[in-house]
Amino acid sequence: MSAPTIDAPTTALPVVVIGAGPIGLAAAAHLVERGLEPLVLEAGPSAGTAVREWSHVRLFSTWAELVDPAAEKLLAPTGWTAPDGTAYPTGGDWAERYLQPLAGVLGERVRFGVRVTGVSRLGRDRVVDADRDAQPFTVHVTYADGREERLTARAVIDASGTWATPSPIGGDGLPALGEGAAADRVSYRVPDLREPATRARYAGRRTAVIGSGASAFTALATLADLAKSGDGTGTHATWILRRGISGSTFGGGAADQLPARGALGLAAKAAVDDGHADAVTGFRTAAVERDGERLVLVAEDGRRLDPVDEVIVLTGLRPDLSFLSELRLGLDERLQAPLELAPLIDPNVHSCGTVYPHGVKELTHPEKGVYLVGMKSYGRAPTFLAMTGYEQVRSIAAALAGDREAAERVELTLPETGVCGGAGLFDEPQAPDEASGGGCCAAPATLRIGGETPASSGGC
Repeated sequence: MSAPTIDAPTTALPVVVIGAGPIGLAAAAHLVERGLEPLVLEAGPSAGTAVREWSHVRLFSTWAELVDPAAEKLLAPTGWTAPDGTAYPTGGDWAERYLQPLAGVLGERVRFGVRVTGVSRLGRDRVVDADRDAQPFTVHVTYADGREERLTARAVIDASGTWATPSPIGGDGLPALGEGAAADRVSYRVPDLREPATRARYAGRRTAVIGSGASAFTALATLADLAKSGDGTGTHATWILRRGISGSTFGGGAADQLPARGALGLAAKAAVDDGHADAVTGFRTAAVERDGERLVLVAEDGRRLDPVDEVIVLTGLRPDLSFLSELRLGLDERLQAPLELAPLIDPNVHSCGTVYPHGVKELTHPEKGVYLVGMKSYGRAPTFLAMTGYEQVRSIAAALAGDREAAERVELTLPETGVCGGAGLFDEPQAPDEASGGGCCAAPATLRIGGETPASSGGC
């Protein structure tokens, strides 16, 4: 176990990057371009571990919007060929054709099977002021084999995302009573019905879908497709909304700036209209009770729903801040995003097309040298774009290299309609003139969803 000394010089230390996903690896590429040494720590066994968990999902964004410029420069000398910039990859494509090669180029700068369990200042807990900024960061890690180590860093870039921390069932943001005990029948992901075991889990059964966003729309449409298939007779969904149904419940439909998102809402509405799902409104779940092999959801107002076989919880994601508890972070009290960034990404005001590019200025905390980036920086807001994350880490790398002018310069232009159009709807990638044009304003060509649904990691 390494044991650094107090007052160790920081200039020769690496910048620790937490997470080997799209934004973490892009951060490493920008640091290398700036002559700084990154050390990427990934808890999973491979690059893009979280992305691989939704490998069947097709993103809203095109390849041109999903490859970081500094990463592409790093890959080019290896003979790597950039995919067709107008095509829409799945999560599996993104991981295999881009993230894994990028991690390979970075080599020993990326370590897998390393979980960060704590970050602090060397010799200083969060209370101590004396010489705080002069001390390097200390990063406590646990390896897959159980070994522990303490690493030191000149700065820390947390790109660990939010995928591992889905929000619970409870309408108050806490787990519902009995939620843990019902874990064998509760899922927090959109099911991939191409997998035989998953398909059998939902076929011919009643499933409660909790949530009101694109993921819930996708689950409803997916279950409706199953109900219409030969092996899905009897499949039915109960859609549980915490609010009532209004004109905006199903999104903007054909008028939505994001055609894929609009089509998802229309498909969810069709699932209800066609009788494959029932909608229950104003239902804030307080408890999950067993009824033999089935589950009964109980609301805060005492209402009880008919028993269901399965529950799919799609109530959003949230950042895990537990291992950062000894750092002085400045976070918005609602979104858990950096204070200066939060007003720019408030989902009550913004969609991804109206979020301005931002960088080190908006991502700086009272604790100098620590940055939350990517989905982690957005806290509980769902409007993140990969391109925005690439601009974040470009700016931060420039600042760490002492190039303040470049750090404060905006090098990303997002059209007012955003860059969120795409093939979340399509079974197969289509040429831009056959699909949505890659923008946010073209009408969707089809409402077919199946297993190819939008992902928040690359689109909205």
